[in-house]
Amino acid sequence: MTGGVNSFHVSGYGPERAGWTRLLARDSLARRLDWPILLAAIALSLLGSLLVFSATRNRTEINQGDPYYFLVRHWLNTGIGLALMVAMLWLGHRALRTAVPVLYGFSVLLILLVLTPLGSTINGAHSWIKLGGGFSIQPSEFVKLTIILGMAMLLAARVDAGDKPYPDHRTVLQALGLAAVPMLIVMLMPDLGSVMVMVVIVLGVLLASGASNRWVFGLIGTGAIGAITVWQLGVLDEYQINRFAAFANPELDPAGVGYNTNQARIAIGSGGLTGSGLFEGSQTTGQFVPEQQTDFVFTVAGEELGFVGGGLIIVLLGIILWRACRIARDTTDLYGTIVAAGIVAWFAFQSFENIGMTLGIMPVTGLPLPFVSYGGSSMFAVWLAVGLLQSIRLQRPLSA
Repeated sequence: MTGGVNSFHVSGYGPERAGWTRLLARDSLARRLDWPILLAAIALSLLGSLLVFSATRNRTEINQGDPYYFLVRHWLNTGIGLALMVAMLWLGHRALRTAVPVLYGFSVLLILLVLTPLGSTINGAHSWIKLGGGFSIQPSEFVKLTIILGMAMLLAARVDAGDKPYPDHRTVLQALGLAAVPMLIVMLMPDLGSVMVMVVIVLGVLLASGASNRWVFGLIGTGAIGAITVWQLGVLDEYQINRFAAFANPELDPAGVGYNTNQARIAIGSGGLTGSGLFEGSQTTGQFVPEQQTDFVFTVAGEELGFVGGGLIIVLLGIILWRACRIARDTTDLYGTIVAAGIVAWFAFQSFENIGMTLGIMPVTGLPLPFVSYGGSSMFAVWLAVGLLQSIRLQRPLSA
C-alpha cells in the first residue's frame, strides 16, 4: 500500500476510519492543543507559588510552623488542577453536555449546604464547607462553571436543532432563570464578589449566543436597580458596605476599613520598575498586607518584582484571554462558542477586579487572582475551564 492515508479508502476501511487516521497522522493531540493557553496557565501557577511562598513563609500563625506549608499545598492544588484539566479533555465538552442537568443540580445542592450548619465563615464570607484535615471547599467557584454550561446548553439547543438562527425570548428567559437560582443563593451567603462575576458571565454568554441586545441592556438596567435595592434593604453585611465606602473614600478610616487597600497600594508603589527582589519586600516580610497569599497576592508581585513582574502576570493573563477568544471565534459549534465566551468573561472580569482592588480602582470583594492566588477551589475551577477550552479547540473540524 503506497497511498498513505488515502489508502484506507481503497482498502475498504471507510471514511470514519480514514478520519481517525488523518487525526493521528497529521493532527496529533499534541499539535492540536492550544499551547499558549496551557503554558501561560502553568507559568502563572508556578509564579503564583513563589508569591504565595514569599507571603506565607514567615507567617507562623497560619503556616503551622512550616515555611513550606502553603508552597507545597499550592503545588498540590496545581497538580490536581492539571489532572482535572486532562480529565475534562478526555471527556470532552460535547459529552459533558448531556450531564449538565446533573452537574447543575449538584452545584446548587452544594451551595445550599453552605447555608446549613455544615457551612463555614472565612474572612467574613459564609461561603465555605469544611471537609476536615485542614481542607475546605468553596462551592461558588464551581457554580461559575455550571452557570456557563447550563446557559450554553439551553441557548444553543434551539439553534442546533435548526428551529431558529438565534435564541428566542422564551429560551433566553429560561437561561436567565437557570442562572438566577444559584446567584440568589450565593447572594444570601453573602458572597458579593462571586455574584458580580456571575453577572458578567451571564452578560458574556448572552452576547455570544446572539440573543437580542434588548436582553443585555435590560439586564444592565435591572442590575443597577437591583444593586440599589439590595443596598437600601440592608441585605449586605456591614463589612461589605464598609468596603464600598472605603473604595468611594480611600481616606475613610485608614487604620480600619481602608487599611487593606492603603497597605496594598503602598506595597505596589514601593516596587518601582523592577521591585525590591523576591523575598525582600518590606511590606510582605513585615506582614502589613492582610490575606496576601489569596486576595492580595498581586501586591507581592508589585512590591518584590515591580512593574516588570506585575506586567508579566497581566501579559500571561492576556495571552489566555486572547487565545480563548480565538477558540470562541473559530469553533463552528454554538455550544462551544458560548462556553468559551463565558470563560473569557469570567477570567477577564475576575482578573480585572482582583488587580484593580489592589490598585484602589475597584472595591475590595475577596476574589482570587486566577491561577496565581492560593486556594484549591479556585485553582480546580480555573483548570477545569482550561480543559473545556482545550476540548472545544480539539473538537472543531480538522480544516479549521
